[in-house]
Amino acid sequence: MIVKKISIMVSVLFSISMFSQEIAKTEIELKPIVKVSYLDSVKSSFKKDELATRVDSLWMNELVSLDIYDDLTKDIQTINTDVTVDEELPTELLKQRLQAMNEKSPFDIEYNQGLENIIKSFLKNRKKSFSRLMALSEYYFPIFEDAFARQNVPLEIKYLAVVESALNPKAVSKMGATGLWQFMYGTGKQYALKIDSYIDERSDPLKATAACSQYMTKMYSMFGDWELVLASYNSGPGNVTKAIRRSGGKTKYWDIRSHLPKETQGYVPAFLATMYLFEYHKEHGINPERALVKNFETDTVQIKAQMSFKQIADLLDMPQSQIQLLNPSYKLNVVPFYQSEAHYLRLPKDKVATFVSNEDKIYAYAAYQSQNKTMSTRLALKVTPKAKAKLENIIDTDYKSYKVQKGDNLGTIASKYHVDIIDLKKWNNLKSNAVALGRNLKIKTDYDPATKTFKEIKSTLAVEKKSEEAIASADDKDKKNTQSQEYKVASGDNLGSIAKKFGTTIAELKELNNLTSNNIGLGKTLVVSKAVPEIIDENAVTTAIASNSSIDSFKKKVPSSKDLGEDYYVKKGDSLYSISKKYPGVTISDIKKWNNIKNGEIKPGMKLKING
Repeated sequence: MIVKKISIMVSVLFSISMFSQEIAKTEIELKPIVKVSYLDSVKSSFKKDELATRVDSLWMNELVSLDIYDDLTKDIQTINTDVTVDEELPTELLKQRLQAMNEKSPFDIEYNQGLENIIKSFLKNRKKSFSRLMALSEYYFPIFEDAFARQNVPLEIKYLAVVESALNPKAVSKMGATGLWQFMYGTGKQYALKIDSYIDERSDPLKATAACSQYMTKMYSMFGDWELVLASYNSGPGNVTKAIRRSGGKTKYWDIRSHLPKETQGYVPAFLATMYLFEYHKEHGINPERALVKNFETDTVQIKAQMSFKQIADLLDMPQSQIQLLNPSYKLNVVPFYQSEAHYLRLPKDKVATFVSNEDKIYAYAAYQSQNKTMSTRLALKVTPKAKAKLENIIDTDYKSYKVQKGDNLGTIASKYHVDIIDLKKWNNLKSNAVALGRNLKIKTDYDPATKTFKEIKSTLAVEKKSEEAIASADDKDKKNTQSQEYKVASGDNLGSIAKKFGTTIAELKELNNLTSNNIGLGKTLVVSKAVPEIIDENAVTTAIASNSSIDSFKKKVPSSKDLGEDYYVKKGDSLYSISKKYPGVTISDIKKWNNIKNGEIKPGMKLKING
C-alpha cells in the first residue's frame, strides 16, 4: 500500500515537472523577436547624463515665431507721434520715471509729447507682445550685455534688438536685412560675417552682436552722441550727416529729428519707449512669460563631420526646433564641415555631455545614414513616372474613386480620407480649389471612412539587389515630369509676404523670376518654387535596399492622445495649411482630427495638439 502511494506521488511530481517544462518551452517559443534599428542600437549604448532639461513647447514656438516682428515693425514704421493716445498714464508720473532713467543712462532721455504718445500706444496695443518679448530677452540679453561690456557700449543698446527684429534671429526685412540686428548683406560682409550657401552669420546671436558692437563703437567715434548713433544705425551715417547740415550744424538728435527720414524720426522714440516698458513693466501689469532655457545653460561642441539637424535630434532625443533655435546661422538645417574652418553646434549642457561622451558612435551613425541616403537618392533620381507607378502598384496603393456630392469641397473631402488638399489637387490635375458636382475624384489612401480606420496592407514587396537596375531601366526613355509652383500677385502682396507664405526667401524669389528690384506688379505671375523631377518615395527605397528582404506589412494608425507630443498656439495670420507646413509629415486632416475641428476655422490664441 505504501509502495503504491509512493508510486502515485512520484507520477504526480513527474507530471508537474513535465507540465512546467512545457509551459516554459511555450513561453520561450511565444516570446517575440524584437528587431532593433541601427539608431536604437546606437542610442542604447550611449553613456547618458540624466540631468535632462525639458523645453516648454510654447516658449520654443515663441522663439521662432515671426508674428511679433511683423506687427512691431509695422507699428514703428507707421506710428504717428503727433497723435494723442488715450491711455491711463499721468504725464507728471511719466516725466519722473523718464528722469530716473536718464540719471542712470548715457542716453539723453527727456520727456516730449511724441515719446509719451508712443509709450501709451505700446501700452494700449502691445502689452501681450512685450510680455512674450521679455521671455525671449531672458535668453538673448545676457549675450548682448557680454558683447557690449567688452567694447564699452551702453548696455541699453540691447533694447535696440527688440525694435530691429523683435528678438528673432530668423527675421528678414523687405529689403533683405537679416538677423537680430538686421544687417544688410554688404554690412554683414564689411564686419566679417560669413554668408554662404550653408551659413549666414547675420543670424548668429554671438557673432552678429559682436559686429553690432563694433559698428556702434565706430559710429560713436564719429558723432559722439548715442542717439545719433542709433539714427545712423537705422538710416546710415550719410543721412545723419545731411540732417546735421540742414539743421544748421546742430548735433543733438531731437534738434535734427525733423530733417531725418520719416522712419528714423520714429525709430529712436520707439527705442526709448521699449526701454521704458522693460524698466517699468511691473507698474503697468506686464507679466513676463518665464524662459525655461537660458543662454548660460547651453554650451558648444566642435563638429568634426557634416551632420544634419535631424540626425542630431534623433540621436540626442531632442526637438529639431530646439536645435534650430540654438543654431540659427545654419541655413539648411545642416552643420557643414570645411577642412580649413571650425564649426560649432550649440546644445543644452546635458546634451553636450551626451554628445562628447559618444562622439565616435554619433559620427559613425551619421556616416552610415548619409551613405544610405546617397544610394537611395541615386536610385530615386533614375525613376521615371511610369516606373514609379509600377512600383506603387506592387505596394498596393491603388486609387479610390469618390464622386463629388452636394455640399462637398476639397477641404471636406481631404478631411474625410485623411489626405492633404495639395495631394488631392495633384492626383486629379486640379488647378484651383473648385470641384464640379458629380465629378469622380481619384484619392490615394488606405483610410476607410466607413470603419474610420486605416486598413492593413498585406501585400508583400520583395526587393532584391537587382532592383536598382530593374527600376532604373524601366521606361528609361520617358521624360521626367517636372512642375514649377506659381503664384499670382494679389492686392497687398509684396515679396516679403509671398516669401513667407511659401517658405522661401526674397533673394530666391528674385532669382527665380529675374527681378532686379523688390517692386512687383498686381496680377503678375511669380514662380515660387523650382521645378524638380518627380521621384520615388525615398524612405521606401532606402528600406528596400538596406534590408535586401521583403516588407511583410505596412500599417498606419490614427495617433492616440499619448502620441500627441506638442502644443501649438495659433497666431495672427495662421491657417491650418501654414501650421501643417511647420511640421514635416503633418497634414491639414491630421490637425483637424487631433483637435476635433469640423471645419477649417481657427482663431488666434487657440491651442492645437500636434503629433510630436
